Amino acid sequence: MDEVEVVVAHSERATLRVGDVFLKVDADQARIDVEVEAMALAPVPTPEVLWRKHPVLAITAVPGTTLGRLGGPATGSPSAWAAAGAAIRKLHDAPLPSRPGRAGRSIDALAAELDEECALLVANGVLPADLVTRNRQVAEAAFRPWTAAFTHGDLQIAHVFVDGDEVTGIIDWSEAGQGDALYDLATFTLGHEEQLDDVIAGYGTDVDLDVIHAWWSLRSLLAVRWLAEHGFDPFAPGCEVDVLKSRM
Repeated sequence: MDEVEVVVAHSERATLRVGDVFLKVDADQARIDVEVEAMALAPVPTPEVLWRKHPVLAITAVPGTTLGRLGGPATGSPSAWAAAGAAIRKLHDAPLPSRPGRAGRSIDALAAELDEECALLVANGVLPADLVTRNRQVAEAAFRPWTAAFTHGDLQIAHVFVDGDEVTGIIDWSEAGQGDALYDLATFTLGHEEQLDDVIAGYGTDVDLDVIHAWWSLRSLLAVRWLAEHGFDPFAPGCEVDVLKSRM
């Protein structure tokens, strides 16, 4: 019998690996529906869906390795990071999926959520007030009109696999949909600012760096409490709190 590896597990969902098969367990049927639909539409390499039976989705493992992880050193050559940027651009240029994704939340709703979260971070003593205030100011640049793109919505560095200078697979599509393209670029480079130039070179067009910085701050502010409450450590070196401190 193959060994069962727990890849990630918290109160909302869990992912297990058994040999070359990943079993994603999610009580929210809608997230599984989004994932399957997005992988079928995305013009980039994705896992193969083997079967699904609520609440489990079985998919194949993708070859290759990631370019690093949040809180750890980046790996891969500049051309590998550029290849990732090119794949992200290919996704963003694809025909739009039918529904909005996590990167497509309205400006008003997102600003209200951010203001509430900032107040809780300070009131509960999670983060210093000056750190929260500064990053809330930086985040303001994300609140502007944008043209909808096909976005992944959770394009963490751990979700993009490469082999040499070729992207071999992008995983975890449950937040995909119409959204702000710069949200994906910011998510992918979160905590790895030094790789941003190579990613943009592969992406092939100028981007507004102030908006990238804004999404780094915004995503980190919204994530800190959730991560801490679900067994992750946003205070670890190189992770979300360090990202916030880098904006001071």
